[in-house]
Amino acid sequence: MTTYPNAIRRFGVAAMEGRAPEPSRPAPAYAEWVRRPARRTVVRLWLPVTAIFWILSPVPLLLAPLVWFAPPRYRPANPYAAVFAIGRLLTSLGGTVVDVDTRDALVRIRIF
Repeated sequence: MTTYPNAIRRFGVAAMEGRAPEPSRPAPAYAEWVRRPARRTVVRLWLPVTAIFWILSPVPLLLAPLVWFAPPRYRPANPYAAVFAIGRLLTSLGGTVVDVDTRDALVRIRIF
């Protein structure tokens, strides 16, 4: 131990001798599930959903008058306003990233 300075030589050995051995704890039951396999499948999907919504947007506008045949309990007051509200909701999904993380695979879905 002559390669170490005196302070490390003196206190390092004392610290190692004074340390109690760690008690062996049983592994938790979920340890097998938490361990990742050596190789995981990574899937990345890019979905142009906003472009599809814009292309298909005339269809709900053309079908809005058919809502008047629905029972009054299920019919909105203004079907065109309902179509535009749902359209705003669907187009606001652009830029959303959904991560699905499982033990065997990682799936990332990017909506643009």
